[in-house]
Amino acid sequence: MPSSSSSSVQQARCALGRRLREIRKDSGMTARALAALAGWHASKCSRIENGRTAPSDSDIRSWTLHCGAQDQTADLIATARNIDGMHVEWRRIERAGLKRAQENALPLFERTQRFRIYQSWVIPGLFQTAAYTTAVLNTVVNLRQTPDDVAQAVAVRMARQRVVRSGNHRFAVLVEEWVLRTVIGDRGIMAEQLKQLLTAASLPSVSLGIIPMGHPRGFGWPTESFTMYDDRQVNVELVSAHLTITQPREIHDYTVTFNELSAVTRYGADARSLITAAIGSLG
Repeated sequence: MPSSSSSSVQQARCALGRRLREIRKDSGMTARALAALAGWHASKCSRIENGRTAPSDSDIRSWTLHCGAQDQTADLIATARNIDGMHVEWRRIERAGLKRAQENALPLFERTQRFRIYQSWVIPGLFQTAAYTTAVLNTVVNLRQTPDDVAQAVAVRMARQRVVRSGNHRFAVLVEEWVLRTVIGDRGIMAEQLKQLLTAASLPSVSLGIIPMGHPRGFGWPTESFTMYDDRQVNVELVSAHLTITQPREIHDYTVTFNELSAVTRYGADARSLITAAIGSLG
């Protein structure tokens, strides 16, 4: 039986093949004719359209050129590049240890200028205290049976937080109020974490909003936690896997979702009062 990761990749490859088939048919061209124009074996179009062969960048450029669909080239190439890395199980990411997983994310953080972060699970990693991160990663080790290098991974995450205070980085952060009310570690750890969040909210590079409980959501429904890195990439946190999205039309969907969530968010003094109330509830 294939893993959920390989199954998802195959489904995405088949979906790409269907899109390419539609483009070819809309152009009125047969698969044999397209293969002849592109200089391919006669069966190559069928293999690509049925998800048996992954098209290269040059394959896609030839396909759209001969089918008169060059306006779709960039989107199709982004889709193809994204497929193999689009759905990766956490166990695969973390099999070499949590420290390595934290280190691998650093280049993306350093080159991103505009972060848009939505968290429905935990306090965003860039604003976590060491004790809170330790509690989170200890849970990861327990649930996923990953190598226990929590102390080293925490050190890497704490060092990565320098992007908040250096360079030309901006952070728009949305956190569900129930995240503030969920005790990670113990009450003391949680109280310190919430105080740290208040400090982060005062930074000029950070716009922090809290989505309150008990109010009409409108179109800003809660969803999986995600982070948008400029307009180039979205990372989504699933229970079993890490999803990376680079396709422009899907990134647009997350932009719309982020904007809808922002519309039901409290900022400024209202946000600070929600955090302060959460601290007070800890006793």
